[in-house]
Amino acid sequence: MASNLTQTLLDPILAADPAGPRITFYDDATGERVEVSAVTLANWAAKTANLLRDEFGFEVGGRVSVLLPAHWQTAAALLGIWWAGGEVILGADDSADVAMVSGDRLDEAPDTDEVLAFSLDAFGKAVPDLPIGMTDYATSVRVHGDQFRVAGSGSAGSGSAAAALDGRSVDEVLAAARERADARAWTASDRVMSSASWTTADELIDGLISVIVVGASLVQVAHPDEEKSQRRAETEKVTGNLAQPG
Repeated sequence: MASNLTQTLLDPILAADPAGPRITFYDDATGERVEVSAVTLANWAAKTANLLRDEFGFEVGGRVSVLLPAHWQTAAALLGIWWAGGEVILGADDSADVAMVSGDRLDEAPDTDEVLAFSLDAFGKAVPDLPIGMTDYATSVRVHGDQFRVAGSGSAGSGSAAAALDGRSVDEVLAAARERADARAWTASDRVMSSASWTTADELIDGLISVIVVGASLVQVAHPDEEKSQRRAETEKVTGNLAQPG
């Protein structure tokens, strides 16, 4: 039985292929390409977990309202939340303890005690003109350690029955992700290209967790240019495709 979603997802990959590409992110609107290994993803996740715990006093069982697009930094942030023993709530939720919001959606931020604003800039630039009372993620996260130690494994909310994603337990999330990976016959040798969004629990399980849970790697494309798709699939050695539904 799983006790921590992030460790369950990342530990096998870190043991088998720590340096290989885990998420390759493209934004065809800007020309951006960022490749992130399992080690780098784990480091960012640990920094995020440390930020939540050390700056915001976030505790196991806490809830985080997430308004972020399908992006490699989003993946790291989600893994950080789960590492810290938190539950991800997709969308605005005033009852959450913390909110994570992209810079272009700050007006949608819920009324939570803490709001982390994400510029999602490839070079780590801060969100410009950030309102008072919000914390810039890129600026704050970099000062935190890239290792995270889980507090006592017996803590309330840390087990496999604790809510991890919109009310679903760790075990339920893992079971759904494995089922979807099995349905596509994905394995650790696969490289999956996707332009699908992560705005619901089902989309997130389908588009991210089902890839990671079997040790496969993800090529995530924002604002996809169809003219570049075939060439990119060849260049990135794509073996599977999960396109945004029409």
